[in-house]
Amino acid sequence: MVYYRTPMAKVTQEGAAGISPEVMASYEPVIGLEVHVQLKTLTKAFCACSARFGDTPNSNTCPVCLGLPGALPVLNKKAVELGIRAALALHLEVREFPRFARKNYFYPDLPKGYQISMYELPLAIGGYLEIEHDGRTKRIGITRLHLEDDAAKNLHEGFPDSAEKSYVDYNRGGTPLAEIVSEPDLRSPTEAHAYLTALKEVMLYTEVSDCNMEEGSLRCDSNVSVRRRGAEKFGTKAEVKNLNSFRFLQRALEFEIERQIGLLESGGRVKQETRLWSVAAGRTEPMRSKEFAHDYRYFPEPDLLPVRVSAAWLEEIARSMPELPDAKRKRFVREHGITPYDASVLASTRELADYFEAVVRAGAPGKSAANWIQVELLRLLKDAGKEITDSPVPPAEFAALIAKVESGEINAATGKKVFTRMFETGKPAAEIIAAEGFAQVSDTGEIERWCREVIEKNPDNLAKYRAGNEGVFKFFVGQVMRASRGQANPQTVNDTLKRLLA
Repeated sequence: MVYYRTPMAKVTQEGAAGISPEVMASYEPVIGLEVHVQLKTLTKAFCACSARFGDTPNSNTCPVCLGLPGALPVLNKKAVELGIRAALALHLEVREFPRFARKNYFYPDLPKGYQISMYELPLAIGGYLEIEHDGRTKRIGITRLHLEDDAAKNLHEGFPDSAEKSYVDYNRGGTPLAEIVSEPDLRSPTEAHAYLTALKEVMLYTEVSDCNMEEGSLRCDSNVSVRRRGAEKFGTKAEVKNLNSFRFLQRALEFEIERQIGLLESGGRVKQETRLWSVAAGRTEPMRSKEFAHDYRYFPEPDLLPVRVSAAWLEEIARSMPELPDAKRKRFVREHGITPYDASVLASTRELADYFEAVVRAGAPGKSAANWIQVELLRLLKDAGKEITDSPVPPAEFAALIAKVESGEINAATGKKVFTRMFETGKPAAEIIAAEGFAQVSDTGEIERWCREVIEKNPDNLAKYRAGNEGVFKFFVGQVMRASRGQANPQTVNDTLKRLLA
């Protein structure tokens, strides 16, 4: 291990420390992401084995995905269709004749001794994804999208003899993946986070993948380098693997950028290598050198028939595409009069967006529906550990409650109580209001009686108000609402109290 002299701190190839913000700001990170998306198919890419996660280890295998002699792969058409859906959503040009190749390397999780992956002729090329970052829209280029089968899963922990042995679960081996390779257009860890978030959103909207990072359905590798601000030439890049969460992606990039800047500032150089993100250590660590490109000895897969994406098939898939998140957000703002922020929250998942529009279709004003869903429904769902698809309040009943608040039949505070009871019981608003006496009281005589009683019981506060302490007014309002059990019409209460207190 070589240490370099630096006025800031000692810096090694393994890490950096003590770099000033001024020095950090003089460098520009250059980041590109390679995202592996497991396609949402019932079976594997080239055989009929189940692609389901969580089954007994090594139970979903066959001669094809285990690479036994004489077994022949058969391409899963659904995997190609999902790949095309992803490509169309990312504005990629789908190739008419993509081609699979054998990527040869040896590792315990690769029973065939090669991976079937598109190389020279990927499924689609030349697209982009727009992200929102720091209040502006930025277009991130996408180089290519290609299909491949996944490797199996090496297990190095959790067994009595893990200190001496590793195990392999071949269930994952052969599941279909789409690898989406971005251009090196990302300039910060937060931009990378925004890009991966937007990509996940698109994959979920198009139902290409469930994107469950905990199950490995969405995995990410990052290529990162640094250069002086204003320089055109890229620096030497390092590839960072094992980024299995959004938080780890951002932390790993932050560490790696600082490490590389520290090396350059100390007079050293950045090695071209593959590094792993160590969750326990909170740092990237060397995995293997990449001074020279690895020779995978690619050649066309001889056991698969040629793939052809016809114009008719492409058009059929394009017609089935849903409205994408960005278009939906803009339409929500335009049609429903809500803010861009509200639209971004409500369109964050396809299910939430559909629920919001169902409430609006049932008669609720867009702004009111947006507020109620974000403040009340999402809070209760979070507390209950439920998803929007598990909401016990049907959209039509939600709209009926909002209508009662808007019309003044009940006030907003009572509406919140009623909604909580709707969420807890699944009963409609009208039934709960009738059973629990929640209807708003607008009778001026009854409200004036409550107001007079409160004023008579609080002569000290009456004197303060008449002496010029207008802040006491809120006290009187609160006492009247308490006396009415929250059912008094708030506007009538305000008007009556102002008249009586004067």
